[in-house]
Amino acid sequence: MPESANDILIFGAGFGTRMAPLTETTPKPLIEVAGAPLIDHAIGLARDLALNIHVNAHYLADQMVAHLPPTITTHVEYPDILDTGGGLKSALPKMHGEAVVTLNSDAVWSGPNPLGILLDAWRDDMSALLLLVPVEQTVGYARKGNFFLGQDGSLSRSPDGQVYTGAQIIRRDVVAAHPGRVFSLNAVWDRLLGEGKVAGVTYPGRWADVGTPSGIPLAEAMLNV
Repeated sequence: MPESANDILIFGAGFGTRMAPLTETTPKPLIEVAGAPLIDHAIGLARDLALNIHVNAHYLADQMVAHLPPTITTHVEYPDILDTGGGLKSALPKMHGEAVVTLNSDAVWSGPNPLGILLDAWRDDMSALLLLVPVEQTVGYARKGNFFLGQDGSLSRSPDGQVYTGAQIIRRDVVAAHPGRVFSLNAVWDRLLGEGKVAGVTYPGRWADVGTPSGIPLAEAMLNV
């Protein structure tokens, strides 16, 4: 594992509107899949690689704080939700290294540890490295692709490309340099894409999008539960 990226932020602050009505009283990361909350699936991936784990929270944050063990650094966004870029930027002062790993909590995986795939492919001269999966290897995903992956590992936005899985490594300084407080990581990627500084790597296994209630049984079937 590169010493430059040994902290991970798992995103858990969103409202989970696509997961309604299950999220009316429960934050999406605590919705169970295969007998465990989504956030626990994500935490397990990070623990397998001995990463320093951070989780952010906003919607029904008290439930998230009560669930997470003290070994995990919890960042409660209050009073405003900060979106992915703003959430990561606000967490950076408690993180270390030149780059950080980020992971969405609303997915499960079948195959090798996706974070291991990222860390093995990361080079210190990269600004961002996104983990992608071919559309045919997705489960419960009904949208188009996000990025075209060139033979040299470079990325460009394309609906005919692969799907961004919600896992990446990104340099701290490129996030900290964004002037906003509330912003999406898409704003950072767009600048880096224009400079040819975003790379990609393909996940060899299967990836289940658990963003809606209908995605839960599909993800469990993928996991053979």
